[in-house]
Amino acid sequence: MRQSWGHLLFLHWAWDPVEIQRTLPPGLRVDVHDGRAWIGVVPFFMQRVRPRGLPAVPFFSDFLELNVRTYVHDAEGRPGVWFYSLDCNRWLAVKVARTLFHLPYEHAAMSATIDPATGEVDFRATRRAGPVESATRFVYRGPPAHERHEAQPGSLEFFLVERYRLFAWDAPQGRLLTGRVHHAPYQIGAAVVPVWDDTMLDLAGLKGAGGAPDHVVSSNAADVAVWPLEPVAAGQAVNRGAGEALGPAVVPA
Repeated sequence: MRQSWGHLLFLHWAWDPVEIQRTLPPGLRVDVHDGRAWIGVVPFFMQRVRPRGLPAVPFFSDFLELNVRTYVHDAEGRPGVWFYSLDCNRWLAVKVARTLFHLPYEHAAMSATIDPATGEVDFRATRRAGPVESATRFVYRGPPAHERHEAQPGSLEFFLVERYRLFAWDAPQGRLLTGRVHHAPYQIGAAVVPVWDDTMLDLAGLKGAGGAPDHVVSSNAADVAVWPLEPVAAGQAVNRGAGEALGPAVVPA
């Protein structure tokens, strides 16, 4: 699957690793940096989503996404992302992702506008759960291109954003799945975020953020390839450093 991610905002809160471990399925261990686990909320634009080798389809290939995630590794020590939720404003994309990727997608009403003068993004999402609606909003602006940089291996920035594997739980089969994700390293920089909230953390059952994010960066764009998921084989843990990432790669269209 090929796609482009644009106007990404990464909001992260430090968390108790023991609490995070309780939320993970069999086969995954919480990944930590300097002894702390991290929860991320990431709003962004999904663009040109299509199977590899096929063109993007107008309307169906472009939508918005808002995910809540943490960082994990499997028994082989491979680092990756575990998603608590992924909100999207295209019902068909939600259906496909739930069916093919076993990811916890939710359909939500979403909108985003970009100020042409400043590049500021106003990103809004409303998820309905029965009779109750939960709304969230993020207003953010990233730095100009010359102020962006690649995260350095070993840094907290690298730990939080440079992840090249995702994990999912196939509940009917009771098995852990994984898939590779490829893109060039993000060009990141400090973001100005005058409006944010932690509604999505509450919806994911992660209570007690208790304040502003502990880490905030943004990235303008990334061209991405996502490989099909495959079962994770049971194995013995190996000694790898926290936050070690599988190397990025740019894959031809």
